[in-house]
Amino acid sequence: MTASADPGSTAFATRQIQAGYLPGTPQNSAVPPIYQTAAFQFASLADAADLFALRKAGNLYSRNASPTQQVLEDRVTALEGGVSAVAVASGQAAVAVTLLALAGRGGHIVAADQLYGGTVDLLQETFDDFGIPVTFVNQDDADAWRAAIRPDTRVLFAESVANPIAQVLDIRLVADIAHEAGVPLVIDNTVGTPYLVRPGEHGADFVVHSATKFLSGHGTSLGGVVVDQGTFDFGAEPQRWPQFTAPYARFGELVLWERFGIGFAFGALVKSKYVHDLGPSLSPFNAWQILQGIETLDLRVARQSATALTIAEHLAQHPKVAAVHHPGLTGNPWNALAQRYLPRGVPSVFSFDLAGDIDGDEDPAAHARAARVIDNLTVVRLIANIGDARSMVAHPASMTHSHLSPAQRAAAGISLNTIRFSAGLEDPADLVADLNQALALL
Repeated sequence: MTASADPGSTAFATRQIQAGYLPGTPQNSAVPPIYQTAAFQFASLADAADLFALRKAGNLYSRNASPTQQVLEDRVTALEGGVSAVAVASGQAAVAVTLLALAGRGGHIVAADQLYGGTVDLLQETFDDFGIPVTFVNQDDADAWRAAIRPDTRVLFAESVANPIAQVLDIRLVADIAHEAGVPLVIDNTVGTPYLVRPGEHGADFVVHSATKFLSGHGTSLGGVVVDQGTFDFGAEPQRWPQFTAPYARFGELVLWERFGIGFAFGALVKSKYVHDLGPSLSPFNAWQILQGIETLDLRVARQSATALTIAEHLAQHPKVAAVHHPGLTGNPWNALAQRYLPRGVPSVFSFDLAGDIDGDEDPAAHARAARVIDNLTVVRLIANIGDARSMVAHPASMTHSHLSPAQRAAAGISLNTIRFSAGLEDPADLVADLNQALALL
């Protein structure tokens, strides 16, 4: 490692930049440090050339990765039982780079109808602009999944537990359909969390998270992660996956599949192409904050899950509530799947429908009804987020899913009466009381 400048033999301007720090010096910190640097010093020009050519691994530039980010990637990999991971600037970025890398040029995607609204925006508009077609299907309909698969299909995509209606996916069923077609299954496990369900254990090949939510847990830092489970063999049909099995143009004759192999070639492509070219980089500080949140993940999720079930059971008996969409409730269409896939508890994000008729797709009375409840909550906050310490509500039809057509919202189970609830860490009795006083105004 190149030594720092000798403070006794250099001028002030040199010392103010270089004195006191030697790159590569261990400090024995018990907590992962924040490597808040844009770039890294190389040992030599030969070392730099090897890093840029992917002949060796190491720190190159923080747009691609940082040591703090690497700790986060390794930790989420361990939580999901995977092989490797890539962390990026947001959950949306994680979904985007994952699907771009797998679809390749002109590949087709099959995705569930029951997705977060921002993901639908990405798939039906931006991916269409990129020439990547997407077919949406009812996630509970096995025949619909099979029928939507085409010769150019390259990936199936769904959420383990859908946002906001909390439909539980039969992961094994969809994984088997994907593998019968020779393509991987990508699961967004943001709502499920690796504490409650690990999709890789049920056949998923790649697992995506908005780390902004439960992994972080405090609502301060954006981040996203994709975990490669190391289960999909791109080399089995190399002609279908040239991005992994053909020479990588920018690196000469290097073939990612030969150089990195199963479980690592995907991450190498994502970092060296999509993160490098598009720049959705995770800052070291955000990576560090998400790491702090992960340290209490199981404690928080267990508490939030129990609180959400308490509130769902209460709302199910409330005269001003027409329906509660929580798979922990007996009679919910996804209750059996929740028992199968979520033995530790059902996630704390669910929805409920206010009582009252709806007259058309833009019924002002229905909007006013939802606003009357939401705007009079005092403990529960109106925030476009889920999974942090605060309990939050949202009106999907006006907010997170407002860009969807009425037909798409209906397919996702969302109406003008639907309110999404994300349970936080407050006292459940205070949350119940707050909901009661707001619902009493209807």
